[in-house]
Amino acid sequence: MSEPRRTRTPLATVLSWSYALVLGAPLYYLAISALKSNIEIFTRPFALPANWLWENFGTAWQTADLGRALLNSVLVSFVAVALTLGLAVPAAYALARTDNRLARVITGTFSAGFLIPPFAALIPTVVLAIEMGLYGTREFQMLFLPASALPLSVLLLTQFMRTVPQALVESAALDGAGHWRLLTQVFVPIAMPGVVSVTILQILTFWNEYLFSLTITGTSPDVRTVQVALPTLVSDATNLGVLAAGTVLTVLPVYVVYSIMNRRMQEALTAGAVKG
Repeated sequence: MSEPRRTRTPLATVLSWSYALVLGAPLYYLAISALKSNIEIFTRPFALPANWLWENFGTAWQTADLGRALLNSVLVSFVAVALTLGLAVPAAYALARTDNRLARVITGTFSAGFLIPPFAALIPTVVLAIEMGLYGTREFQMLFLPASALPLSVLLLTQFMRTVPQALVESAALDGAGHWRLLTQVFVPIAMPGVVSVTILQILTFWNEYLFSLTITGTSPDVRTVQVALPTLVSDATNLGVLAAGTVLTVLPVYVVYSIMNRRMQEALTAGAVKG
């Protein structure tokens, strides 16, 4: 049986293209600015470069030492996301399967995490890092970022895991499945769209984090992330083309990861809809 064809109204088409234009214009401006001189950026902001200054990328890479900064960001983001999922998935499984006062109190405690502004946690975090002897290290940042991401991650995953049919859980339990098997073979596969969503959200958050990265790890080239390294391109005589090229280099990796994982999330959501 063939699927019914979707009809698009002219208004929907206009709105869709307008939305795409709003999103694409800044990216286009950033990309072409990375290949221009300062004068050309101000005089011909949206025109293609008269002289394509590809050397801006090399200058940005060497001046800000972006190679080492990218490796630091990849390491911090990868470890922080792994720790976040390692803590949030079991916690969400427990909360999804428990309906008593204690579970509601724990869920409310995670919800209260949204009420704490980042600036309020800045000084206690620095003091904690100093007391642990980890101030100025990537290790403390890897431990701190998952802690800050747990409220949103646990609450999202809990909602996804509560959609697991109780009959399926009881059937697996009758077959002798314990908590570990239920978690890994029943709950996680069904809640995979939520796991992928949390992974995408936290990768974007960890990669773009600046305040705590600057405060905790500092500006040392050995430990700084790309968000801390990029402002070193700014000075009284800033070459805006080089700065734009550095911005493109720092945005490109996370954009590629987002594009790949976003497609997988859509596929998982589609598969879940078909099964339902």
